[in-house]
Amino acid sequence: MEKYKRNERVASLIKILSDNPNQLFSLNYFSELFSAAKSTISEDITFAKKIVEQMSLGQIETISGASGGVKYKTYIDKAHIVRFLDDLCEKLREPKRIIPGNYIYASDIIYDPNISYMVGQIFGTYFMNTGAEYVVTIETKGITLAHMTARALNIPLVIIRRENRVTEGSTVSINYVSGSSKRIQTMFISKRAIPEGKKVLIIDDFLKAGGTAKGIIGLMKEIKVDVVGIGFLMKTAEPEQKLINDYISLLEVGEVDEQKGLINIYKDMLFS
Repeated sequence: MEKYKRNERVASLIKILSDNPNQLFSLNYFSELFSAAKSTISEDITFAKKIVEQMSLGQIETISGASGGVKYKTYIDKAHIVRFLDDLCEKLREPKRIIPGNYIYASDIIYDPNISYMVGQIFGTYFMNTGAEYVVTIETKGITLAHMTARALNIPLVIIRRENRVTEGSTVSINYVSGSSKRIQTMFISKRAIPEGKKVLIIDDFLKAGGTAKGIIGLMKEIKVDVVGIGFLMKTAEPEQKLINDYISLLEVGEVDEQKGLINIYKDMLFS
């Protein structure tokens, strides 16, 4: 059998673990993969753990016992998060992003794979220990961010629909009042999407008054699952009192004035 050098084993080990966050690998798996003794693999894991933590690339956790092993957990330190959010604010403050109605054009930001990946990593870091088993979002702009968060946590993504679709099978629906427009709207989820009793994480791109988010929480209650976390890329400063509590946002949007070419957007207090 082919023998691998330590640096080759460590590099491969980090790659395999980071590609499969939260998945537990036994020492036997790596011992057979690299044709190496378990004691050698244990030393390799120690080296990999040190490298990953020194470079702020995540966390490698070892679990002892007969059913134990090793797994990778998404983790980005606060200094890296702050730098990323500062850069993101600079991009979003460009006056050319203001569109009629004093809205901010941000689709290119949300759909940039490098940015959405990093947002997913941040949410993955923050919500890692919630026990979330599914990520939930509502179509459409939040899908990319929710998908990257699901990838960071290595759990399934479920998309709530604004219209009933035949391909979803039997559905559960709920009427809710939009917090900003005050209009009654409906959202749908397939009955097969999430089993009862599961824990879910809600991720979306934007929070204004919170009507949609409150509707999602209500829908989760209808299908008897527990919401263990809520995250948004951006929230508005006004209205200050939202319709939901216990959420995090990465950025806060203040005044947007087309005449002045002004966009006030900052890191949320949590990351200041």
